This record gives sequence, C-alpha cells and structure tokens, in this order.
Amino acid sequence: MAKSGSLSINSENIFPIIKKWLYSDHDIFYRELVSNGCDAITKLKKLALMGEYEEPDGVEYKVSVTVNPKEKTIQVSDNGLGMTEDEVEEYINQIAFSGAQDFLNKYKDKANEDQIIGHFGLGFYSAFMVADRVTIDTLSYKADARAVHWESEGGTEYEMTDGDKTEAGTTITLYLNDDSTEFANEYRAREVLEKYCAFMPVEIYVADETAEPQYDTIEKDELTDKDTVIETIVEEAKTEEKENEDGTKETVEVSPAREKYKILRRPEPINDIHPLWNKHPNECTEEEYKEFYRKVFMDFKEPLFWIHLNMDYPFNLKGILYFPKINMEYESIEGKIKLYNNQVFIADNIKEVIPEFLMLLKGVIDCPDLPLNVSRSALQNDGFVKKISDYITKKVADKLSGMCKTDRENYEKYWDDINPFIKFGCLKDEKFAEKMNDYIIFKNLDSKYLTLKDCLDANKEKGHENQVFYVTDEKEQSQYINMFKEAGLDAVILPNAIDSPFISHLEQKNEKVKFLRIDADVNETFKEKEEDDEAAKEQAKKDAESLSEIFKKALGNDKLEVKVEKLKNESVASMITVSEESRRMADMMKMYSMYGGGADMFPVSETLVLNANNQLVKFVLNHKDGENTGKICQQLYDLAKLAHGSLSPERMTKFIARSGEIMMDMAREEQ
Repeated sequence: MAKSGSLSINSENIFPIIKKWLYSDHDIFYRELVSNGCDAITKLKKLALMGEYEEPDGVEYKVSVTVNPKEKTIQVSDNGLGMTEDEVEEYINQIAFSGAQDFLNKYKDKANEDQIIGHFGLGFYSAFMVADRVTIDTLSYKADARAVHWESEGGTEYEMTDGDKTEAGTTITLYLNDDSTEFANEYRAREVLEKYCAFMPVEIYVADETAEPQYDTIEKDELTDKDTVIETIVEEAKTEEKENEDGTKETVEVSPAREKYKILRRPEPINDIHPLWNKHPNECTEEEYKEFYRKVFMDFKEPLFWIHLNMDYPFNLKGILYFPKINMEYESIEGKIKLYNNQVFIADNIKEVIPEFLMLLKGVIDCPDLPLNVSRSALQNDGFVKKISDYITKKVADKLSGMCKTDRENYEKYWDDINPFIKFGCLKDEKFAEKMNDYIIFKNLDSKYLTLKDCLDANKEKGHENQVFYVTDEKEQSQYINMFKEAGLDAVILPNAIDSPFISHLEQKNEKVKFLRIDADVNETFKEKEEDDEAAKEQAKKDAESLSEIFKKALGNDKLEVKVEKLKNESVASMITVSEESRRMADMMKMYSMYGGGADMFPVSETLVLNANNQLVKFVLNHKDGENTGKICQQLYDLAKLAHGSLSPERMTKFIARSGEIMMDMAREEQ
C-alpha cells in the first residue's frame, strides 16, 4: 500500500485552510495536536462503555509529548482509537470533515457528546505553522487493522504507506522549521502545554529525549510494579550506647536495618483531569476553592468569595468566578476570566461571552456549547453567545443580592472591596443595575451601611429632602465633616473614581434625587437665621462687598469669588466651597482625559466663604488699610485651601514663610 497525491480541500464543508494564517498564535499547534489525542482517547473509552471495544487489562490512557532539541523534533502520541487507511484518507487527505463531528453523527443515539473535544475542527494542519515536515504513524483499534504511515512536506503533497506501529493509537512527529525550534525545548513545551492543556480530560506527559535521567529514592513499601528500580540501597541498623541506672552501659538499636530503592523518577502529568468546576458545588470545600484560585491565577491573596456556575439547560456551562480584593480605583484592576471548551483552553477575557464589568473578576468558564470557528480561537457571533453572557450576569447578581438578604454582615464586610465592581456593573449593564438596585449600600460618617432610601429618609428629617451629602476624601474634607457632625447631619463616603459617574447614574434613575459633596456649598444648617431688619440686611451686603474687594486686592485675583456668611460656629474663619457641577465635569475630564485636554479644560469653580461672625474677619473689615491686613487675608485664604486639600508648591513656600513672620510679630509684641 503506497500512495501519494495532493491534499484536497472541500470548501463547502470547511474554511480553506492556509497553514500560515489559520491561527493567530503559532504555539497553538500544541493545543490542537494534544486535544486531538485526548479526543481519540475519549472516543475509544466511549466505545468501550458502549460494548463496541474491549479494553486491554490495566490500560492507562495518556497523551505523551516528547521533545528532542538536538533533532529539532516533537512527537505527540496517544493510545486512543487510531485511524485506518480509509480514515487517514478522509480526515487528513481530504480535509473535508471533522473526525469528531462524523463520530457524533454515527453514535448520536448512543453517546453523550459533552466530552467530544474536536467537534469544532480538526486542527491537525496547525502543525505546518511550525514544521517543514510532519509524519503520522497510526494503528486503528479495529481488529485486523493495518498500521499506516503518512508524511507530508509543506502541507500540500503527501505520501502514505504501510506503517510499523504495533499498538492502537496515533503518533504525530513534527520536524520543526528554523523559526520554531524553541518549541522543542522542554521548558517552553511545558509552558505552552500548561497554558492550553492544564485541564484537559486525559493525562498529558512531557519528556525530553535528550535529557539525563532523573532518580528518586523511596521506601520499600512505596515501591509499585510500575517503578523502574536502578539499585537497592540497604541502610544498616542504627545503634547508640545507653547507660543503665546501675551504671552499666549497653548498645541498643535505635532504628532497624531497612531497604530503600533508587528508582527512575516517576513521570507526572502536567494537567488536572478533574478540574474543580466539574464538581458539584456541594462536593467542594472552601480550601479546595482557595487552592484552585492560587494554582490557576498565581495569586496568594485569598479571594473574598466566589460563585460556582453549574448549568445543564438550556445550555451546558460550568465555571467558578472569584471576587478578589479590589479596594482601589476600578481602572487599575486587572481581572482574568479564562474560557474553556470541554476543558480545552480557548482564550482569556472573551468579551462576547464575558460581560465587560465581569472582567474585573478572576475565574474560569467552561462551555462545550460555544459556537467556535475552525481555529477554536474566535467565537461566531450569534444570539446564543448573548444568552450565555446574560446568564452569567444573572448568576452574579443573584449571588450578590442573596448575600445582602441572607448574610448582610459579610456583605457589609466585603462592600468596600467589591463596590467599585458592582457600580461599574450597574453603569455597564442595565439588567444587572435593575437586579442590584435595592442592594446598593453606602457607608456613612459613623461607618454604618445605609441604603439609598435610608439616606434620603434621614436627610428628609433634617430638612434636606431628596438630597444625599457625600465625602470623597475624609482627610481633605475633615473641616466640613466636623461641621456636619456638630450640626447632626450625615454624609456617605464615596472615595473611588467610579463614584462620580455612578452617582450621576443614580440621579438619572431617581429623578428628584441630588447628590452633593459636603463642600459644594455652605449648608443652611450651619448659618444663623437671616435677619428681618432691612437696614441690617443692607449693611451686611455692603460689608460683603467690602470684604470681597479687600481679599481680591490682597490676593491679586480679580476673578476670585468671595461669599460672606454668618456661621453659627464663630471659630471658623474661612472655607472653600466647590461647585458640584464644575467639579463633576473636571472629574469626568480627569477620568477620561477627553481629547487629551484633561481636567485643565474645565477648571473647578471655587468660592472663598468668609464667616462674618469670626473675629479675624471682623478685624479685616475694620482695618482695610492696616499694616497686617493683606498678610491676614492671604493667611485666611491659604488656611481655607489647606483645610480643603493642599496648596501649590509656590503657595506652600509663601505660606510657611508668612506663618514664620506672623509668629515673629507675635513674639515682638510679647517683649
């Protein structure tokens, strides 16, 4: 049986396969060849279950990857069902049908298709991305089958002859091209296989033909019939001299003589054939979930909690989503959702399947029903994928809302870490926002957690209907926080970048509700009741105009907005308020750096508020042209700026120098 010919492509059944452009990543050939080997073993095991094949005693199914860096070759071997000459002709030479699909059609009434990996394309020809020459040696499991040897250079011409393989299965040998010799390095091979094949359902072994053998020493009772014994090591009994109570000495045996064996190191599979997501949630322990997280994501910080997805209808989907600690601005977070198809790794963060906001999480999702194209790398766009995405969103919302209802203590404990994620989800996904609407909570100034309704009800009682006050920086806004507490008012703490767009979202959803940062204006609660006397009103207006002019002149700023109020707390001399609208616009520009202009395009509108009841302010008013008036004005302005945040380096330098001068003046007066 000798045959040669050109490979044909039936474009009606499969996309034209062009070796250089089929896949975006060249290392993916490892995934394709190994998963085809797993597929062949899975099929053979199913045939055995159906009574159509009798397994040999003690058979151990496995896929072996053997590299030889000196010869620049890679062998991928399996002990699966192998191929007959006709099957090589059909599946390899014609490139017309998927072997797995044909198998499914034939056995569709007898077998469950969940574990048939290859039903979305053969992928064998990915080998030609890295190899100049490829050979196949295969022997079918069928009785009286003949071994087949197939080889091709370049992927267009082939030769097929009788082979010499004696055991069922397939061995594919790649003779690498000069650009791809890295893949014959054992460490590189392991790296790629651990990336793509870490959870494939058949054990995968990697070995370097040229490597020196490795050995281990084991106890006698640890020896199995699979071990290769290199030598037997006899350890003599250990003794020591012991003194008895009567003073005599004797030699006693501390440990008996024993045999050990030096054996050839046992090969270990690089994959876990029973990933945690395939287990039922009730069968998984907390430690197993944490260990799986550490192993898959190399993250040794414990996740907060997780969601185990387990669905059979209307589509098959399993997975685990972890909530890592994300108590930082959402834009800095790096999540990773790994997508699998029947335990075969497809890609990270596939946006068609994983809703955008879930990209902040870490997790694995395995969906055998995903419609993939021939390269297993790109998802076909259809409504089915959208249903999967919606399902995942629903399960996450169900988990969070359920926790809020039944485990409020933990929900509050996690809130500071997970709220940026939840808020981002509400902004990005309307259905998620609807489900989470009643489970958004806010931490107040006393570190208690309140719903939006709680906040509105409390402020209504204080005469601030439909208003929610908030703090973005407890340190910078401490002056206002103290005034709020003194007045019996409350505010919520919103320190993350996501909070600015989120409260705008809440205002749109709740028409009358308005969020105001506590430094947006001087709250009416802090002011004395306005006088009814018209003369007093007129005088207050004149004083305000006068103070405004004095401060503008002293600060050299004609555009400075100055406001004079009679505050109940006389110790407060000056403070800065910031327009809510202008500050939000500046925050938005800062976040998105629109058109490269950033926040500078929209300067924040600040107002200097002076307390007419404060003695220093009164002094300025009564000493317009005093020697120290300008110095006091500058000091009051800088103190207000400091209480509100910080000074520019230039102003800070002047502030420190001026503070020194003021203290010197005080010291002279004491002399």
